[in-house]
Amino acid sequence: MHFQYGEAETGYLSRRDERMAAVIAQVGHIEREVDADLFSAVVHHIVGQQISTKAQATIWKRMRDELGTVDAAAVLGAGVEKMQSFGMTFRKAEYIIDFARKIESGEFDLDGIWEKPDDEAIRELRGLKGVGVWTAEMILLFCMQRPNVFSYDDLAIQRGLRMVYHHRKIERKLFEKYRRRFSPYCSVASLYLWAAAGGAVPGLKDHAPAKRKKAG
Repeated sequence: MHFQYGEAETGYLSRRDERMAAVIAQVGHIEREVDADLFSAVVHHIVGQQISTKAQATIWKRMRDELGTVDAAAVLGAGVEKMQSFGMTFRKAEYIIDFARKIESGEFDLDGIWEKPDDEAIRELRGLKGVGVWTAEMILLFCMQRPNVFSYDDLAIQRGLRMVYHHRKIERKLFEKYRRRFSPYCSVASLYLWAAAGGAVPGLKDHAPAKRKKAG
């Protein structure tokens, strides 16, 4: 399954912003995979924190191969040591077990999250161990397919903004200007900024000030 968007979103963004229009025209439609299962999406994002995409994929494959369906019952049945054996840290294994316990006990309402507006959903998800603002925002985008997610804490989005709009630095006030411009389709704008940051648009460069080399 891929993030669903079409001409309504790209047309709106293109009318609102010439540079975004040029990026959309050059990159074309983006096929970005989503995971519609909220439990496995939370686990997947906890696993992937502060490691490479490749390492995340390796750990996730081991989990899927061993557990089959990644759900609360399977995680609790495995336990912390088994979860660690897939290649994650003890702390991440504990976070995932704690999340599974909250699901099994009914303390965390997976179904109820889908009914909440973005800010409330993020607040609920942040109540889980190992889930911060950025992780919660990514879950809203890549699991729940919320249309208006724009993460200030995402370094690649900041890089994309610097590259497309020739900024040296993205302060919060400037970031919010772009949020207002792209709303209510910030999620689609995010897809194109990620693409730009990853080199999908030839000729764009990062305008961030070069870091000074330390003397000595």
